[in-house]
Amino acid sequence: MRLFRPFARSVDRSSRAQCPSLTKRQDGSSSLRRNIVAAFWVLAGSVFLPAGGTGPAAADAGADAGPLIVAIGDSLTAGYGLEQGTGFVPQLQAWLADNGHPAASVVDMGVSGDTTAGGKARLDWALADGADAVMIALGGNDLLRGIPPAESRANLDAMLDGVGDRDLPALLVGMEAPNNYGPDFKRDFDAMYPELAKTHDALLHPSFFAGIEADRALFQSDGIHPNAEGVARMVEAIGPQVLLLIDRIGKD
Repeated sequence: MRLFRPFARSVDRSSRAQCPSLTKRQDGSSSLRRNIVAAFWVLAGSVFLPAGGTGPAAADAGADAGPLIVAIGDSLTAGYGLEQGTGFVPQLQAWLADNGHPAASVVDMGVSGDTTAGGKARLDWALADGADAVMIALGGNDLLRGIPPAESRANLDAMLDGVGDRDLPALLVGMEAPNNYGPDFKRDFDAMYPELAKTHDALLHPSFFAGIEADRALFQSDGIHPNAEGVARMVEAIGPQVLLLIDRIGKD
């Protein structure tokens, strides 16, 4: 798959393609600490509510809480430009409910404009409220900014180290570089995801845009962010890997 192919010509307007976004969580857990954090986000959400998500939800006090998956990403994870409830995280959670995991909770830790360096910097904070598994979907903004692949690779490597130190299973969501930066850049960027997944024994979804990259009708007008139907296709493609991620919980 050739990620970012639909918007390879849009690289130079990256500064207009990003907007600030706050993180949010959905469906809580039984711990007191998670209840407190959820209450904090309810207050924060009254001031800033990210597009495309469901906003913070009250923590579920039920003892049979399902797996808690933290999704660390950028605007693609945060649901930039989408109506409430149609972003990646709420659609993935609905897909999991339809595929045998109605109690699963996916926490949106997507920040629009975030790079792998930003993800590395906020890893401890993103996991401070606990997690059973982690998805890392970063690298798109590194591409838009032309950050050397070696730097992106080092940041993702450190994030996977941090997840491994917590004995949590990980799913690394890959991307593919356009040809704009030359063959050496593309080779190094494209290779880092499968190589890091192998090194850290993480699951790999090779392309976040799998199944939609060639269809412009599945993107918003900026040519970068998927629309609601595009997100649905992305969720269908990545869903089986998330099921495998859930299967790994407690085994790492």
